[in-house]
Amino acid sequence: MRLVDDLVHDFGLDLPRLPPGRSGDPGVFGPDSIVWRIARERLLLLAGPAALLMQLAHPLVAAGVADHSGFRRDPFARLRDTLAATLTISFGDSEQAQRAAAGVRTTHRRVRGRLPHPVGSFQAGAPYDAADPDLALWVHATLIEAALGAYHHLVRPLTEGDRARYVDEVTRFGELFGVTHDVMPPAYGDFRAYVEAMVDGPALAVGPDGHELGLAVLDPPVSAVVRPSRPVVRVVTAALLPDRLRDAFGLVWGPKERAAFRGIGAASRAAVPMLPPGLRFWTHARVAVRRMAMA
Repeated sequence: MRLVDDLVHDFGLDLPRLPPGRSGDPGVFGPDSIVWRIARERLLLLAGPAALLMQLAHPLVAAGVADHSGFRRDPFARLRDTLAATLTISFGDSEQAQRAAAGVRTTHRRVRGRLPHPVGSFQAGAPYDAADPDLALWVHATLIEAALGAYHHLVRPLTEGDRARYVDEVTRFGELFGVTHDVMPPAYGDFRAYVEAMVDGPALAVGPDGHELGLAVLDPPVSAVVRPSRPVVRVVTAALLPDRLRDAFGLVWGPKERAAFRGIGAASRAAVPMLPPGLRFWTHARVAVRRMAMA
């Protein structure tokens, strides 16, 4: 977990503390949810780069990020903002969750423009709008895919039932982020079919913006303390990406990398259960547990 601690500090991911909230209010999910079980793990921070790359593989998402953020100066600003909102919606009380979601939707309404050049199946001038439910669904899906992959390999194996339950629960999360009912896959099988169709279909293509921003994710400016961890993060990122996107971003995935990931996963799964809650879990989760205990 020292690696996660270093990443948290080096990428400015020391997030604001979650206020205690209203006693006994479970918020969107609550203590019996699989969302609380999975989202509390700080180790899932290692899934962030893979989620970012999957998002940037969509030309319209990449254009919006390139035109409306300081991603080139701070490639992890998007991860930081997403993580802060995700943790608040996951573990905050009802009012805190609604306020965080409203803030995200307000930001998205300002992100509009046109694709400056043709990329994949999109022509130059194709409009993008971060409030578009279809784009919101892809971002939602990338967060699910990265989180489930990281938890399964680095924390504890998941059954198909676990995955289905998680996808079902986070439907409420997606709706708060602007994924409308008409585009949301209604069940786990539909979600899997959607992701496969996106990965194999024409909607994803890494263009100039996606490539440039992807390099910033894979080779960010970091301190000497974190620099030795780059190979680990790179291997984990490669492992969590679909083959097509891994190749598009130039990540190597040969026998050496596969063996390294198996070793990382085995060591992580053995170490995580031994960690004290204060080190293992995000403070947001611990605040939520205390809030429920006070009911």
